Amino acid sequence: MKKVVLIGYMGSGKSTVAQKLAFQLGKVPLDLDEVIEKKMGMTIETIFNTKGEIYFRRLEHELFLEVLQDANDVIISTGGGTPCYYNNHELLNSDHVVSVYLNASVDNLFQRLIEEKQKRPLLANLENTEIKEFIAKHLFDRSFYYNQATFKVLVDGKSVDDIVAEIENLLA
Repeated sequence: MKKVVLIGYMGSGKSTVAQKLAFQLGKVPLDLDEVIEKKMGMTIETIFNTKGEIYFRRLEHELFLEVLQDANDVIISTGGGTPCYYNNHELLNSDHVVSVYLNASVDNLFQRLIEEKQKRPLLANLENTEIKEFIAKHLFDRSFYYNQATFKVLVDGKSVDDIVAEIENLLA
């Protein structure tokens, strides 16, 4: 089996879906943000705040490459910006990768992210009234990269089980 890479905006459910999908397929789930945090011994937020986004994106790219080159079949959940930097989007359809874009609407993302904005470095300093516009702009800016995925799954109004079943059908 090829590696399965889940991409999409923050709050689209990548980590949760990866856990459940990996369980269903008997594979190992791998969260790229957790790999980065373990390697650095600090949270993503701390890396952003102390080293800056450029440093973070370079590190993210290096570790993404390592994970993709690993021999194990894994279900990888990426950060929301992973496909958008260092040509990572070109890796989404390489010979040993199948990628799935978890596509959520601006309203859905806003509802999910408003509750956890302090855990999200890109949102932490925004007023609640600014967040929806920020999400909409980011989705527009990132849509080219997200749409490079092998498959697109709309997640609005679906349970995790429904999303996982849809991805399993696409992979069959």
